[in-house]
Order: sequence, then structure tokens, then C-alpha cells
Amino acid sequence: MENFEIELKGITKRFGQLLANDNAELFVKKGEIHALVGENGAGKTTLMKILYGLYTPDSGTIKIRGKEVKIHSSKDAIDLKIGMVHQHFMLVKTLTVSENVVLGKEITKNGFIVDYERTNAEVKKLVEKFNLSLDPFAKVSTLGVGEQQRLEILKLLYRDAEILIFDEPTAVLTPQETKYFFDIMKKLSSDGKTIILITHKLKEVLEISNNITVMRQGKTVGRLETSKTDEAEIAKLMVGRPVLFKVSKTVKTEDEINKTETVVLIKNLSVLSSKGHTAVNNLSLDIKKGEIFGIAGVEGNGQSELIETIAGLRKPVSGQFKIFGKDIDFKRTTPKKMFDIGLAHIPEDRHKDGLVLDFTVSENMILGRHREKVFSNSFNINFKRVEEFASKMINDYLIYPPKSSLKARMLSGGNQQKIVVARELSKKPRFILISQPTRGVDVGAIEFIHKKIIEARDSGCAILLISADLSEILSLSDRIGVIYRGEVKKIFLADRTNEDELGLIMMGGAS
Repeated sequence: MENFEIELKGITKRFGQLLANDNAELFVKKGEIHALVGENGAGKTTLMKILYGLYTPDSGTIKIRGKEVKIHSSKDAIDLKIGMVHQHFMLVKTLTVSENVVLGKEITKNGFIVDYERTNAEVKKLVEKFNLSLDPFAKVSTLGVGEQQRLEILKLLYRDAEILIFDEPTAVLTPQETKYFFDIMKKLSSDGKTIILITHKLKEVLEISNNITVMRQGKTVGRLETSKTDEAEIAKLMVGRPVLFKVSKTVKTEDEINKTETVVLIKNLSVLSSKGHTAVNNLSLDIKKGEIFGIAGVEGNGQSELIETIAGLRKPVSGQFKIFGKDIDFKRTTPKKMFDIGLAHIPEDRHKDGLVLDFTVSENMILGRHREKVFSNSFNINFKRVEEFASKMINDYLIYPPKSSLKARMLSGGNQQKIVVARELSKKPRFILISQPTRGVDVGAIEFIHKKIIEARDSGCAILLISADLSEILSLSDRIGVIYRGEVKKIFLADRTNEDELGLIMMGGAS
């Protein structure tokens, strides 16, 4: 019988009527990199939050290093040398690297004064041992995304974590940062650390992991040895059917693109961030009818401000904007006016801008459309039609659980995203702003969403696509503009570039 550092058996967890974990199991060996994969709502994150003490299981047993344990809090988990890096980093940006590392477990002298000399020396020792390339004295506010992630790892190592859980760790990293992160993971593994990796990126699973556990609808449905499997087998176990990974679309030549009608024209656009800094700097681009124009860039280089300005949510400092040949007054436009001329918007933050979490699925499906005649008259909403529409969208977009009466907050992040995508694409728009369309979405839903985006493009829609996933940008786009510090540095035909070339320019490299 194999010896496992982690053994989860018969784990069941309910949230009201929702069965999140159904007799789930997980077995992980010491020192391995173990991938945990599954569709949205499959129960992966719930299972890991149970291991980390954020949830308590209704039934089941947990063994750590052969001993059965009860984990009632994250403190219990930390005491068992378990650490977790969440998808959204938990850092104090006004503090330094060292101050974040020791926060809550400070090194003191005289019992109450922080010993900064010893603190910085201890942090520096860990940085050098695991090749984390961090300056102990740097303020977190000055760090890039990859550096912030390394800081989260450093926090766990400082607390002597032997089991490290990562939730979607490469979601916002460039290819170069991902490679560096994988090098760190290999170093941690060779040092005897045990790593559990939650991710939707199956190519990365195959590249970095030793073994894989697959979950579907709360259950463990497969345990695979990475060297003996492939994307197709993993995806079929996740979804319950074969999945197509290649986006099927016609490739447009440069000449075809140049001859096509321009739908959107932006010239010399400059926009300030919420803090008053220049976020978009004299940016110009055009988008053709039936074209997907992708924007590649490290997050925080003006993408959000660009999208918000076009959507009518933010006023620019200067710039010209034409859509369908008509001048749009950026400073006077509103989201309602943009919607009326045929704009749809899939925002990057589904919680903040895409959903009302305490509304039901059916109510969220008609947000912004509730005045349309199909859903209401002058005074009343036709709830029967709303319910029929919501049920169709739930079925078409494979939203789980398939209950339109559930509040949106009860669904997993990926299923929440499907609500937003279904609602916006169902408007039959002429111009679509799409930001991070498949962030946190499983392979089956990605396949479907990509198909719908291509259908919109082929129907003549002009689409501006922002995504941190370069494989998605390359698969969907006709042209790709690389943005760095608010400027489009270079524009490529999608079939004439690659992830490494885009990643280099994204980081400020030579164009």
C-alpha cells in the first residue's frame, strides 16, 4: 500500500440544497506536484478549502502524514504546515515585502519591538534558497503580478508550510512569468514540498504535474498518472464527453482585413486611472466588421480603462471615437447610449460589473434588457417569458446547477461567468467589448463560449477582445495589438506571431 502525505476520504459538503462535495477523495504523495482539475462547480475549490480549514466537511476523514486530523480553521491548517495561495492575492500594498511576509508572525526584540534587521535577513535567506528574485525592502505597490505571486509563496515558506495549495496560479502571468513560476514549483518539489495545483489549463497540467485527480459534479471520477495521459482524456473525464480544443475559424489575410469596412475607429485616446495617473496614453486602433481585435498585455497596462471608456463608464482626457462612421462624444456618452447603438459588454469583473449577486439567475439574464417588449410592457415584467428565456440560456450554456430560481451568488465563478456571456451575446450586438471571457471557466464551457464568439464574428460583429490568456488571444483573434503602459506597441496578424514574441513585448521588450 502506498504512503500518502494527504488522504481525503468520503468528503461530503452541502450548502443548503447544493451538494458541493459528494463522497470525494484525494490522495497525494509527499514531494509531488499534484493537479486537481474539473469543471466549474465540480467541487475542487471547496475540497481545498476544507483541507485548508475554511470549510468543515459534513462527513469524511482527513489524514495528514498518516494521522487522522480535524481541521476547523486556517490556523489548524497552518499548524499542520498547510498553506494556500488564493487566486486573488492577500497582500498589504503599502507595506514592504518583508513586512508582508512576517505579518502576524513578527520577529521581535524585547518582546514587542519588530526586529527589522533579523526580519530582512530571514526573508533574504528564503528568497535566495528558492530563487524567488524579490527585494525584501520593496513596497508591494511597486511589484508586478508575478512578483506578488512569489511573495505569496514566500509567506508560506516563512511559516514552514510543507503542503502548498495553489488556486489558478498562472491566470494572469505572461509565458515568461509562468515558466519562472514552474521553475520555482520544481525547486519546491525537489526540496520535499508537496504541491496541489488547481487549474483549468490542461497544457500546464501536463507540463508540470506528476499526478492528476479529476472531479465532476462533486465526485472524484479519475486519478491519472500525468506521463500516461493527454488533454483529450483529462477533458473527457472532466466534462463527460469529448472536447474540441482547436477553435474553428476562417483565417483572414492582411489584404482582406484592409479592404473590410471599419466599424470602430479610435484615435489618440488618453485616459486617467482612478488615481489620476495616465492609464491609456495616446492610443489608436481600428476594428473591422467581422473582426476580432485582440489586446495582449500584462494586467494593469490600461486595458481596464480602455474598455470602461468605450463602454461609457469612464470619461477620457482626449481622443476621437467613431463607430459605424459616426462621431461619438466620449465625454457625453453613457452605457445606455452605447447599448442603444448596438454595443454589448462582457466585463472583466463579473461581480462588480456583470451581475447582481442577490438577484436570481433569471433576473440576471435580463439585466439591462428588462424594458424590451419581449420581457415587459410599460408597467409589468412578463415573468413567464423571462423564465422561458433564462431556461433556454441555462440549457444552451450548460449552466450548473440548472435552476433559474437560484441566487447568482450560489453558483461557482465559472457558472456566474456563463450567465454574463449568455446575456450579452443573446443581444445580437454589432460591436462587442469582451474582457476575460473564460477566466475561471472549465474546458467544456470554454469550447462553447469560443464557438459563440466566433459565431458573432462571422455574423459581422466587430469585437474587441481583452484576455490574460495568450493562447485564447491567439486562437480567437484576427489581429493582435500588444499594449504596454497604455500604448499599443505593435499590431500583428494572429497567425504570424506566437506567445513568446507577444510575451516579450508585453514586458517592455524590443518590438
